[in-house]
Amino acid sequence: MPLLQYICRHCNKSFEELVKNHEDKVLCPDCGQPAERCYCGQMFSATGKAAKKCSGNCKTCGGCH
Repeated sequence: MPLLQYICRHCNKSFEELVKNHEDKVLCPDCGQPAERCYCGQMFSATGKAAKKCSGNCKTCGGCH
C-alpha cells in the first residue's frame, strides 16, 4: 500500500494518505472535500534509487531506470 501526497484545493491542506490503490478517492481530513494527488517531491524507483525523469504517473511511464 503506497503512502501518497495529496492537496485539498478547497482549503489548501497538504497531507499524506496510506491508500490501497493509487486511484482511490481521498477526502481531506480537515474539510471532507475530495483531494487531488500531489506530484511534488522526489520520486524513487522500485530499487530505491532516485528516478531522473519520473512524472509520478505510472500509467504513462516507460519504466524506472
